[in-house]
Amino acid sequence: MPIALLLAAAVINLNQLGFRPEDPKLAIVADHATRPLDWVVVDDAGKTVLTGRTSVGGDDAASGDHVHLARFTALTRPGNYRLRVDGTESGRFRVGRDVYAPLALNALNFFYQQRAGTPIEARWAGTRWARAAGHPRELAACFSGADEKGNVWSGCPYTLDVTGGWYDAGDHGKYVVNGGIAVWTLQNLYETGLARRVFADGQARLPEAGNSRDDLLDEARWEVEWMLRMQVPAGTRVALPIGPHDRSGRLALTPVDAGGMAHHKVADARWTTLPTAPADDKEPRLLYPPSTAATLNLAAVAAQAARLWRATDPAFAARCLAAARAAWTAAKRNPAIFAAQGFTGSGGYGDETLDDERAWAAAELFATTGDAAYREALPTGATGATGEPGWASVAPLGMITLATASGVPATIRDGARAAIVAAADGFLAETTRTGYRIPYASQTYSWGSNSSILNRAMLLGLAQRFTGDARYRGGVVDAADYILGRNPLGQSYVSGTGWKPLTNPHHRFWAHQLSASSPPPPPGVVSGGPNSSAMVDPVAMTLKGRCAPQRCWADDINAYALNEVAINWNAPLVWVAAYLDSD
Repeated sequence: MPIALLLAAAVINLNQLGFRPEDPKLAIVADHATRPLDWVVVDDAGKTVLTGRTSVGGDDAASGDHVHLARFTALTRPGNYRLRVDGTESGRFRVGRDVYAPLALNALNFFYQQRAGTPIEARWAGTRWARAAGHPRELAACFSGADEKGNVWSGCPYTLDVTGGWYDAGDHGKYVVNGGIAVWTLQNLYETGLARRVFADGQARLPEAGNSRDDLLDEARWEVEWMLRMQVPAGTRVALPIGPHDRSGRLALTPVDAGGMAHHKVADARWTTLPTAPADDKEPRLLYPPSTAATLNLAAVAAQAARLWRATDPAFAARCLAAARAAWTAAKRNPAIFAAQGFTGSGGYGDETLDDERAWAAAELFATTGDAAYREALPTGATGATGEPGWASVAPLGMITLATASGVPATIRDGARAAIVAAADGFLAETTRTGYRIPYASQTYSWGSNSSILNRAMLLGLAQRFTGDARYRGGVVDAADYILGRNPLGQSYVSGTGWKPLTNPHHRFWAHQLSASSPPPPPGVVSGGPNSSAMVDPVAMTLKGRCAPQRCWADDINAYALNEVAINWNAPLVWVAAYLDSD
């Protein structure tokens, strides 16, 4: 029986932030009625400004609801409104041209608040979120020992200063692989020109504001600088388990020239408890072995940064390009060194399919240099552009660069754009198969599902730019509506946004649920969202087998599989909010 049949009254789910005047406006109403329902939009004075009737969408498996659709796109006058349906009234929402700019700025400020190695100051973060620097001078030695497969890692003959960067998620680990897609997304937003208005110098809340450089690039540089520090010094030999297998099936330890590779992560030896402020983290910090995946992430991101900084900081651009070339060469020399797995205290981010990383790195280096060697390494066709990007599926990032970077030959550019438009068409086709009308029709919601939807929105936004077709922008609006409240839980998955915002993410500092002395999350933080495929935390286990896919979520700090935050999830939120703020 659909959950909505048990409800006594209609439930109105819509974007709790609001709408731009010219954008589509849709509410999903969960109600058992099989006939259309009357609806009215009222202003702050209670005056009716628009009326209509719902269309019946029927039963929806992903939510468990019987749904109605209330379309009120004709509401274009700026102001504050409420929607009434069948005796139920929504929360207050706004129509205005500037509804998304505050969200974009808040979502970017998340990255400042996740910075390691520097104090987080009240004037940039707000008094409640000011804190001492975490890991202010991080000289890390290399891990040595056995992984979960029994492979032995022998450490390395150096320590590295890996101060800085962003904490990845709710823990204090810093990961090159996940940092790669996150910082790439911010840099791409700058490169596409979508954020010139909202992130012009001095608009964002960060220490570099006012330095005559774009605020978005300033924040991205904080991570790029850290990724450069994770590179193995030139000419260094490191013993790594790369084969052949010994009698026990483990990989033999083999000394290799690891110069130019990137260490996979730096992280705590053991998980810290909640709450733990970064400055109170007393666990030993370990520099985990280099991996080919991390190396290709560095090659891609550093090459992208070299393009973007070439005009304003040629020395930094040259440093980035040199690091990118060295990483590419190192990955060719060591093409299959996989991340050590199975350690407590940090996430694994293991990935043994690396063709997508190679395609991405080749695309970035080619777009930056035009060199024939990188062009020859580009994949043929639209490989990797049929789905949304993710940390382990990065081929679409390279396709986006080939479609948007200046100087890419027209034949390559046009093919990349066609591939992105084809992917966007596939996402739009899924919309009508979902009760909540979002470009994501899967009946399985995976870890970080909200980021999958936001990354699809990014491709839809690019398709709109390439074609001028408003349908694609409508798909972006649908995705944002879902994240901001048009979902079966009536939940804004973003903190500080809407009448039912995220309040208790899995985070060691934003831990007000556990301690009155810890702050709640600052505005602009997005939850990973429903997760019906890996319900492994204590809260998720109580829901397992009892929730429709879109309802497998809880606003609880202990629900790490459902309600963690992460840099690669907030980055597409910044991108989408900035896109929707643009004209």
